Amino acid sequence: MLRAGIVGLPNVGKSTLFNALVANAKAEAANFPFCTIEPNLGMVSVPDERLQKLTEISHSEKTVPTRIEFVDIAGLVAGASQGEGLGNQFLSNIREVDAIVHVVRCFADDDIIHVSGSVDPVRDIEVINLELGLADLAQIERRWERTQKTARNNKQAQEELVILEKLRTTLDAGQAARHAPLSAEELEVIKFLGLLTLKPIIYATNVSEDDLGKGNDWVEQVRTVAAQEQAEVVVISAQVESELSALSASEQLDFLEALGVQEGGLRSLIQATYTLLGLRTYFTSGPQESRAWTIPIGTKAPQAAGVIHTDFERGFIRAETVNFQDLIEHGSLMAAKEKGLVRSEGKDYLVQEGDVMLFRFNV
Repeated sequence: MLRAGIVGLPNVGKSTLFNALVANAKAEAANFPFCTIEPNLGMVSVPDERLQKLTEISHSEKTVPTRIEFVDIAGLVAGASQGEGLGNQFLSNIREVDAIVHVVRCFADDDIIHVSGSVDPVRDIEVINLELGLADLAQIERRWERTQKTARNNKQAQEELVILEKLRTTLDAGQAARHAPLSAEELEVIKFLGLLTLKPIIYATNVSEDDLGKGNDWVEQVRTVAAQEQAEVVVISAQVESELSALSASEQLDFLEALGVQEGGLRSLIQATYTLLGLRTYFTSGPQESRAWTIPIGTKAPQAAGVIHTDFERGFIRAETVNFQDLIEHGSLMAAKEKGLVRSEGKDYLVQEGDVMLFRFNV
């Protein structure tokens, strides 16, 4: 299951956003640093209108969306890598997530304390990124010392030292580990380290309600930083999300339309996360349930089947596959079959976004 950690300086709106995004979340949100001590966890269903349409076509008893777990991690400050503000504890929580949602304050409000005394998103980003980089560098140094002791007669250890040196050089230059010149095989070797700056980042620019539709100069500053880092940017308003969470679906649409935006922060965050991590969604649908499944881009049919159950992958025979749009257009699987739109795909088929699949297997 995908896990995204929400991080940032204290009082930038992390817990307010978390409370709004996560159904029944009880994360405390208050106007003082280190309000959040232990990470708050919450499961969020991924909104997808396609799934509801499949439920209607198949007359499914259940609708099961795919889910994301959000982790609200306490505010970081300068010196976190050295333990400031309980930093070591907070940084360890980030190591366990797949992606980092970095909430950056891009609104002015004299009533909400800024830990650095003023609103400056570029400075705030630099503070967080520096602490993540220093924590990674310290971990690499520790790993280097241990590995060097066995490297003389151990080829595997020698190869690891080469990788660690590339990482150390990159971090010493002030860059994130994700910019190190490493191959996919080399990345796999050091995956166990859980390096913080190796994780993909989404910058969530927290703006006022008035700036949600058009953004502001602070948001543009963040976009410039993100472009250099090959990161994603979403514009959100934690306050608006908080208000939306108390409204019905139709009321939410009316509210968003009045603000000049088409979707809320949750959908924007999820779309950005899927793009950044290279993920796709396929569906299974029948009388019992219609369900969404998440897979990496480039997944073949047997491995996609294995997401449901290992037996499906082990005994894979074929996958009856139809494009979602074709199925919806013709109203039923039977009608799509009559039009020749349902395909029989084998072991080498690369699953596409929106495929509706029925797996045939034998174990």
